[in-house]
Amino acid sequence: MDERQLKEILGAEAVPPADENARKQAINLALAAFDEARRETRKKRQGFGLLGRLIGRDRKRSKGRPMRKSLVLGGSAAALLMMVATASVFTARSWLDAQRAGPQRVLMLDKADAGRDPGEKREREFAAAEQAAPAPTIAETKRKPAKQPSVDARGQLELQYRLSSPMQGGGVPILVVPSPGDVVPPHYQDVGRDQFQSVEQNPVKRVAEDPVSTFSIDVDTASYAFVRRQLNHGVLPQKDAVRIEELINYFTYAYPLPEARERPFETTVSVTPSPWKDGNKLIHIGIKGYDIEPAEKPRSNLVFLLDVSGSMNAPDKLPLMVNSMKLLLDTLGPEDTVAIVVYAGAAGTVLEPTKVAEKNKILAALDRLQAGGSTAGAEGIRQAYALAEASLDDKAVNRVILATDGDFNVGITNREELKDFIERKRDTGVFLSVLGFGQGNLNDHLMQTLAQNGNGVAAHIDTLNEARKVLVEEASSALFPIAKDVKIQVDFNPRKVAEYRLIGYETRALAREDFSNDQVDAGDIGAGHTVTAIYEITPVGSENRMIEPSRYETTAAVSETPFADEYAFLKIRYKLPDQDRSTLITTPVTLAQESATGASAREAQWATAVAAFGQLLKGGKYTGAYTYDDVIALAQGAKGDDRFGYRAEFINLVRLARTASALPKN
Repeated sequence: MDERQLKEILGAEAVPPADENARKQAINLALAAFDEARRETRKKRQGFGLLGRLIGRDRKRSKGRPMRKSLVLGGSAAALLMMVATASVFTARSWLDAQRAGPQRVLMLDKADAGRDPGEKREREFAAAEQAAPAPTIAETKRKPAKQPSVDARGQLELQYRLSSPMQGGGVPILVVPSPGDVVPPHYQDVGRDQFQSVEQNPVKRVAEDPVSTFSIDVDTASYAFVRRQLNHGVLPQKDAVRIEELINYFTYAYPLPEARERPFETTVSVTPSPWKDGNKLIHIGIKGYDIEPAEKPRSNLVFLLDVSGSMNAPDKLPLMVNSMKLLLDTLGPEDTVAIVVYAGAAGTVLEPTKVAEKNKILAALDRLQAGGSTAGAEGIRQAYALAEASLDDKAVNRVILATDGDFNVGITNREELKDFIERKRDTGVFLSVLGFGQGNLNDHLMQTLAQNGNGVAAHIDTLNEARKVLVEEASSALFPIAKDVKIQVDFNPRKVAEYRLIGYETRALAREDFSNDQVDAGDIGAGHTVTAIYEITPVGSENRMIEPSRYETTAAVSETPFADEYAFLKIRYKLPDQDRSTLITTPVTLAQESATGASAREAQWATAVAAFGQLLKGGKYTGAYTYDDVIALAQGAKGDDRFGYRAEFINLVRLARTASALPKN
């Protein structure tokens, strides 16, 4: 600020009228101080009377001189005036406090108050503040402050009341009252930086040209939790954030269990009419893995890799993450081990591998975590894997659990480099699962890549209830794999099926030759997991065909085959967790499977409703005139035994989607 600007500010401030009594009092005090100064500084004589010799001024220290005190008081008044004038320009900002320390006005209390009890003076100030609002400062007249939560006058003074230490000579305490300022959020907020992989929906394919469909299973549920979070905020999710298979597989289904442990899961197939296109049919493929009894669970050797960067400083991030880890801790046995590695600007080990029997030690380490710094996630991954490998137990489940809110911006940030690193570490027997927290900086694409290549699951934790579902109710599924590299291949019969379309699983597509190649990685199934996949097919002779036949295509009838009653032939390959060679399961999809009843029909209807909802969120390219109301009607009749209320919650989300905004409100 230069002199010209200061003059403009001072000139704009109205000068209060002079008070005659105050003027007279000031003059009297000044004259009294002048007389006292003369007495103190007048020349003295050494000796007797007029014969004495003149000596110089008194050399004693001047801290008690009234003249000096009056000069100090005058200078202090000028300084206070300058503070008032310049308060509109300089504003102290602090991102650690919930409120900015705005421009200040310094008020001098009456001299009569100097000897009174400070508590008594505070009560009088509070009473005065409740009677009238404080006068506006220069800063208030120059700019309009942002809206802030209302605070009563007494509370404002209670928070800001500061008494200075007594000054020499009985100085008067001062009261500092900040003028209104902008409210700064007490935690980190990042908006609009969520990253999702952009993939086109699976297209309709002609059986005559491409009769075989191959994909890897997917047991992740992160997409459902993110969609729920957005809809609960009144906003439609990004289309790329909607992965239909993850919406479907968020729910458990009452599929039959395998009869023997030698076969880790059972396959269920049913054929139902398509509710959004008359004449088309839906082929449902369901897989149910066997569950592990508590006494059969292997030991767990876990490393919690926790993001404590500055962006985690939010109620739905670091505090929720810590509480989620505590819930998981409660599901572990006393002989299981837990280690904790954290990363921000750098990475470090907070807790060496510790038996869960020493739970208090683990809880204390979690409670000490604080957020701050950048995000050196790659270095944290290195340390976590090194720690897991150092305590590797061949008879235990060795897993790193990464909990983060977003991207890695320090160290290795290339997705392919991280993917290759995770793949190599997977071969050592250490797997990786990923838990996402918060929104605004969520790198979903990276988390999906890491989880898929680390033989783990990816989940989004938006509430403590979701943490309980993922880490307590489904802890066995998340921690204990019963089959790995599970691939599905469907060979459609051209005599019965003209066209088909796989609903979802766009990011899990495999080449046809990958199905029999045991070197190609695929998804895993945990204990008790259920997986569902849905194909929409157009029967031969239907008028619903979306692909026009070629002008030169032969119209010769397909020769009779022994498979005339089959829509398709289902093949599934999997490996047991300790094996490297895959096993093949086959099941024909026949006309007889159109007559499903009971629990099988109900579960197929529920999966259809969820699939329809996901397609509508992605734009409804293939659902015609189907609406959210149609989804609600279909789902209402298939809720079944909704023990935890997840299906009722889904129906409410569909209702929210009807009125949700396409863009977030400012």
